[in-house]
Amino acid sequence: MTINASRTLRQQIICLPLVLLRILPIAILPTVILLTGCQQHAGRIVVGSKDFTEQLILGELFAQVIEARTHLPVERSFYLAGTFICQQAILAGRIDIYPEYTGTALTAVLKQPPSGDKQEVYRRVKLGYEKFGLEVGPPLGFDDTFAMVIRGEDARRLHLKTLSQAAAFTPQWRAGFGYEFMERPDGYKGLVASYGLRFAEAPRIMNLGLLTRALTARQVDMIAGNNTDGLIPALDLFVLEDDHHYFPPYEAIAIMRRQMLQQHPEVGAAIDALAGTISDDDMRRLNYAVDGQHRDAARVVRQFLQERKLIR
Repeated sequence: MTINASRTLRQQIICLPLVLLRILPIAILPTVILLTGCQQHAGRIVVGSKDFTEQLILGELFAQVIEARTHLPVERSFYLAGTFICQQAILAGRIDIYPEYTGTALTAVLKQPPSGDKQEVYRRVKLGYEKFGLEVGPPLGFDDTFAMVIRGEDARRLHLKTLSQAAAFTPQWRAGFGYEFMERPDGYKGLVASYGLRFAEAPRIMNLGLLTRALTARQVDMIAGNNTDGLIPALDLFVLEDDHHYFPPYEAIAIMRRQMLQQHPEVGAAIDALAGTISDDDMRRLNYAVDGQHRDAARVVRQFLQERKLIR
């Protein structure tokens, strides 16, 4: 490719609308996002999220609080795949804020060893993100740690409560995990090493939204879910206790562009109002309202915020 042709391609990619990034092949997304640094959202705040229900809810929560408390226009850019895509999008200035989890930020983004101390993890994340020009909001109040989930009937039949107890049965089980869990330093490899887990076959890798369905349909026997998944009690599923304390804390936080906060400090104040307002049970109920009852996420969030008197 000639220099002129390369420059022309770069110019065309730079101003791609963010919506197109969701449909481009995953293999070229990192390159595209890194090139899309032009500021196309002056005067409005762009809220992003990853591609599962809880992230959609948290993204909508951020958007509605910002709209209500700052009166700035907000653009929603949800379903941006996983952690890496969101991180690259915010570094490139294509989004201004998105929900993240401290354990994910620490291990998957900062590549630091995990810790079981919530305050220490938050401190390290906040300090580490400063080098990216990003600010970390206060914890929202709940901890969405990974949950190793099996069917409730299997837990009762085999008298299982912990992952250590389950290790004796996993050689006869099939596992289903998300791609990110398989690749993360706090994911699959460390988990099986910690507990000595072996499975009947290589884990099936699937979209996060399909894991629970695969478990209830008996296509797999164990999945890596989330502690705040509202479908766990509704579908009679069981979370095995992480008795080795392998997983670090995953407190929900907001990641925000420092440049945006300098221009609009009122956004930071709006996010600060959410500190400690959502418990684990609250998040399970919100997730179930959307996943289990198929209610509109925006309406669910609005009702929650109004009940807590966070918006009018």
